[in-house]
Amino acid sequence: MASVKLKPGESQEALLRRFRKRVTNAGILSTVRRKRWHISKSELRRIEKKKAVRRARRRQRKAETRGGL
Repeated sequence: MASVKLKPGESQEALLRRFRKRVTNAGILSTVRRKRWHISKSELRRIEKKKAVRRARRRQRKAETRGGL
């Protein structure tokens, strides 16, 4: 759980900004979004495989634009 304490002389906006940054870095929002609905293991594997294919294509395109391979 992300927590922040108000520093002396710190504004509410700065405190909120630090809190949001910690939440983002901790990956709390992405975890909550992922767990919002139940996804079966087979569906999760299918989604992960799809992501891997997209990453591979992206890497390949990037390598081709650099003049590699």
